[in-house]
Amino acid sequence: MAEITAALVKELRESTGAGMMDCKKALVDTEGNFEAAKDLLREKGLGKAAKKADRLASEGLVDVCVNADFKVATVSEINAETDFVAKNEGFINLTKDTTAHIQAMDVQSTEELMKTTINGTVFEEYFATKVATIGENLVVRRFATLKAGANGVVNGYVHSNGRVGVLIAANCDSEKTAMAASEFIRNLCMHAAAMKPSFLSYTELDADFVEKETIGIKADIEKENEELARLKKPLKRMPLFVSRVQLSDEVLANAKAEMEAELKAQGKPEQIWDKIIPGQLERFIADNTQLDQQYTLLSQFYVMDDKKTIAQVVEEKAKELGGKIELVGYVRFELGEGLEKKACDFASEVAEQLK
Repeated sequence: MAEITAALVKELRESTGAGMMDCKKALVDTEGNFEAAKDLLREKGLGKAAKKADRLASEGLVDVCVNADFKVATVSEINAETDFVAKNEGFINLTKDTTAHIQAMDVQSTEELMKTTINGTVFEEYFATKVATIGENLVVRRFATLKAGANGVVNGYVHSNGRVGVLIAANCDSEKTAMAASEFIRNLCMHAAAMKPSFLSYTELDADFVEKETIGIKADIEKENEELARLKKPLKRMPLFVSRVQLSDEVLANAKAEMEAELKAQGKPEQIWDKIIPGQLERFIADNTQLDQQYTLLSQFYVMDDKKTIAQVVEEKAKELGGKIELVGYVRFELGEGLEKKACDFASEVAEQLK
């Protein structure tokens, strides 16, 4: 048996394009016979799979797997080259099996995933075989898992077209509240799938981002007002602020003082101010948090009740269940976001495949 050196493994990899671990295993299985190892990799389709790896995969599916007790949920994005393959039953099953495997193995990266074992086979080899069988470059692009702690709940939602998946986790005051809130959490996931918030809370917004967006939002309103003025329609009010991050205690205190002064000027009895001012403060906050409403889940108005924010409906649901609910985790994947799709000529693509 020939010695299986690192140089020999490297040479086989460069010759076939197969993965390093696949090359080493092929050499072990063929007792160091280089040509036999090449043939073995070819028979397994691993060399063929590697040749596809430089082709951009920007289609595919997003999948969500939630365990039976709503304590662990995983979302994954697996890419293919065409939406045709994304509708293939074999690819759909691969996506579901991979998502469930990621959750079961509790892996945190694709590197970890590739080293795990699935159905008695190293995942990297298992996945490469699927690439060869399906006939397109496939990529496990990303995945995330949320876990609920004691008295917690996590749920998820994947849109019917498999292009958007969402996970949300919540902490509750008791296991009873957590289990009763599971369907409500799923409804919030459906909201997030449609409304596309990037963050859970305004507290996650970067100061530089808020500053830049403040300028942008005000510029947009100015432009809209120019058109409204031309059409002789009421102009939009220019907000003083765009995020709750900017609404300090001092800002809110000043706003409240102005409201009190206005009520006094209107001759409203002071004993009823406490019934008027809370609503006015809510409106002030809503008018001055446009950025939060666009980018953060808790500040968005709920699609099933657009008079209330997500934060308000969460509070109401907690009261209804007689407990407490706090959203603590949020993940949203949209298929292909951040990937640049490659335009190609179909005739040229066919010609390339025939080479």
